[in-house]
Amino acid sequence: HFVIHLHSDNGVAVAAQKEGLLPISQHAMIVRPHLSYHDYEGIALNLDERERIVADLGDKNLMLLRNHGTLALGGTAGQAWAGAFFLERACAVQIKALSAGRGGVLEAPQAAQDEVAAVAAGALPGGGMLIWPGSLRLLDRQSPGYDA
Repeated sequence: HFVIHLHSDNGVAVAAQKEGLLPISQHAMIVRPHLSYHDYEGIALNLDERERIVADLGDKNLMLLRNHGTLALGGTAGQAWAGAFFLERACAVQIKALSAGRGGVLEAPQAAQDEVAAVAAGALPGGGMLIWPGSLRLLDRQSPGYDA
């Protein structure tokens, strides 16, 4: 089992927004069927919080930790990476779109949201099968020897 936990600026910013992840991009609509939320409890020193995080995850594999960051789970490194990738992209788009204010941001029509949710309900596109190897090839080119 693999877990990726990030404190990216975009992920924390969306995790701090009352409405959470909005259906304003394809990335967001892809991850929303897999997304859960966990309310902020302070600095993670209370080990009892683990059970509450697991309970809030339920059958989902992505989470916005309110006021804290993002979490992605997967049976493989590629699956966890795909989840983190799509969630981080969705958060980045949302932060950019909301930079002009909430009033002018267009949410996808409900029919389109339902269509994407039906397609994405089973697994994230490719389940990490394309994203993970491609990301490793990019890393090999940009940082040769990183795995030594």
